[in-house]
Amino acid sequence: MKAVKERKIAIVTGGGSGLGFAIAQCFVKNDIFTILIGRNEQKLKTACEQLGELATYVAFDVRLLDKIPELIHDISARYGKIDILVNNAGINSKKPFIEVTDEDFNEIILTNLVSVFSLTREVSKIMLAEKSGSIINISSMASQYGIPKVIAYTAAKSGIEGMTRALAVELSPSGIRVNCIAPGFIATDMSAKALDNDPERKNKVLSRTPMGALGMPSDIGAAAYFLASDQSKYITGIVMPVDGGNSIGF
Repeated sequence: MKAVKERKIAIVTGGGSGLGFAIAQCFVKNDIFTILIGRNEQKLKTACEQLGELATYVAFDVRLLDKIPELIHDISARYGKIDILVNNAGINSKKPFIEVTDEDFNEIILTNLVSVFSLTREVSKIMLAEKSGSIINISSMASQYGIPKVIAYTAAKSGIEGMTRALAVELSPSGIRVNCIAPGFIATDMSAKALDNDPERKNKVLSRTPMGALGMPSDIGAAAYFLASDQSKYITGIVMPVDGGNSIGF
């Protein structure tokens, strides 16, 4: 078995469930040592048991911005490097725009955008020393077109896409690629809850998706692995919809 230092080392935030877990699964399957970060320690523990010896976790709340430098320093000191960062952690809240409070808005911006900025800055310092790395941000269909009742989430994900392009231009000359995945409607527990209780919405989603079906979490995992691997060594600054054509559907 390879020593950990010979393998690529990845961090996946929000890796204990959903898309983050699917990304971690794909990484581990491809011999990448993967560190899951999330708030729920039990979820992380269960995820790592399923993933096996190429996964570990750190229970951490990404909203604690002042603790992020220490977190990344500790991971780098322990594993010697960080090759891949996947900024996947995020929260959402659904309410009419005029009912969204400043606190509601700020909490989602903090979790989904500001923490991504802080984590990426600290990880980039490690990657710059190595002159290589791949940073993958997770966006959403909410940034591709207007979806009602998710104003803060939309603002955060639109910010993620802009930040991806700006970071790619600044970091790519130093060997660090920065890309973004915009998932469409993926079959997860969260989407099942939202769509199964709302047949009209589910029909709307499927009718504007040319491929006529929800995506699988593994579709996002495969896209993230592609962007993390040398197969995409000449790709930077893109937003890749993985959505069955939803973003261009009519």
